[in-house]
Amino acid sequence: MGTGELSRLTGVSVRAPRYYEEKGLIRPVRPGNGYRDSCEGADEVVRQIRGLIDCGLPTRIIRGILPYLDGPADPLPPVPCAQMPAQVAAEREQLDRRIHCLVRNRNALDDCLKAVRGAAGNRA
Repeated sequence: MGTGELSRLTGVSVRAPRYYEEKGLIRPVRPGNGYRDSCEGADEVVRQIRGLIDCGLPTRIIRGILPYLDGPADPLPPVPCAQMPAQVAAEREQLDRRIHCLVRNRNALDDCLKAVRGAAGNRA
């Protein structure tokens, strides 16, 4: 599938897959015509990348964890630098804080909906 199709399927801009390729996150093939052609499953990878970026992870960390998204890869990629484990741990802690905040916010919305629906039901 071409970049336009990949963009349409995933909801990212047409520029996003090119950027992901530039950062080494995806590797589309280029047949004889020179156009990018993504393999089957590329849409799911792009969605995962977009989700990680939306969570605030930098592309350098995403590149290191992509092989682990569907379980440990074989062979496992080498750790590119000594700081990577600490950086990944810090990103994980930040995600945990965001998840906690999101859960609190979702629970507050649920409580608000219950109250609003309860008040609406009492008026009837």
